Amino acid sequence: MAEYKYTAADFKSDQQVKWCPGCGDHALLNAVQRAMPEVADALDVPHERFVFVSGIGCSSRFIYYMRTFGFHTIHGRAAAIATGIKVANPDLSVWVCTGDGDSLAIGGNHFIHAVRRNVDLNIILFNNEIYGLTKGQYSPTTKLGTITKTSPYGTVEHPFNPGELAIGAKATFFARTVDAEVGLTKELLVAAAKHRGTSIVETLVNCMIFNNKTHAGFAADKATRAEHTITLRHGEKMLFGADLRRGLVLEGLQLKVVTIGEDGYTEEDVLTHDAHCEDTTLHRMLAAMKYPDFPVALGVIRDVSEPCIYDRAVAEQVEQVRSQSKIRSMDDLLMSGETWSIE
Repeated sequence: MAEYKYTAADFKSDQQVKWCPGCGDHALLNAVQRAMPEVADALDVPHERFVFVSGIGCSSRFIYYMRTFGFHTIHGRAAAIATGIKVANPDLSVWVCTGDGDSLAIGGNHFIHAVRRNVDLNIILFNNEIYGLTKGQYSPTTKLGTITKTSPYGTVEHPFNPGELAIGAKATFFARTVDAEVGLTKELLVAAAKHRGTSIVETLVNCMIFNNKTHAGFAADKATRAEHTITLRHGEKMLFGADLRRGLVLEGLQLKVVTIGEDGYTEEDVLTHDAHCEDTTLHRMLAAMKYPDFPVALGVIRDVSEPCIYDRAVAEQVEQVRSQSKIRSMDDLLMSGETWSIE
């Protein structure tokens, strides 16, 4: 355990937070700063080993508000650069802050390949379904038909579901939260940090200026969230609603919402969540559930254990090459190969 007990204040920088008033990013920042002391304690990671990496976008300003090492990189490349950081120094706790436009458009390949490699990174995916920093263009997660500055007559593209994309790429950890649920977000961030491999926490955040209330149908307030979201926890029944009388059952190959006590359904019929199941079928179905037909799944949807082969393989390869190489310094490199002297 860490010798020093950190607090949220230890992770707050002295920089003025410059997000718009009401932006969901404020709540997420609060949750992250509250989670880091618990991560430091649980994993015995001292403060100086935390690194936050970002790309470009409103979410990417995050690193300035964290009192940690940080790297503000280029559009879509945060996952790639974070991979290099982690491989170069495996002792670091590396966190990626990225938006739906940053990581799923220009950064889409970097995102799925980080997942494929299962590098020990923690990716926080801010999803407000819009490009905010560049002033309101539609993003890969914008709802079909949405009118934006780049779709004045409505989008004609079906959006990505980040959960389906991640799990389809064989993610070993995927969780989802909403900006207003600070306590749940903190819980999921700690769980992500404890996971060995690439973890993805999708955070549904609100953009007051360019896409206000995009998640309001199911996340507007506590009462709405109780009826239209389901917080999944491993080993517990998939129940939701203010009185926990609604649940999910599997009929044939389809999920179905039922009410306990109606049509003969009992609590025994309701599915029990198994986040550790190797098969991705049910996890994908849960991640894909859409309002209003289904509750939106929150919590840890998938958490399976697989070795971080990429990290170790790169380190072993570097060590093998180093042990066999005659080049030990820059002078050795410059004097290697064909050299000659001019007299």
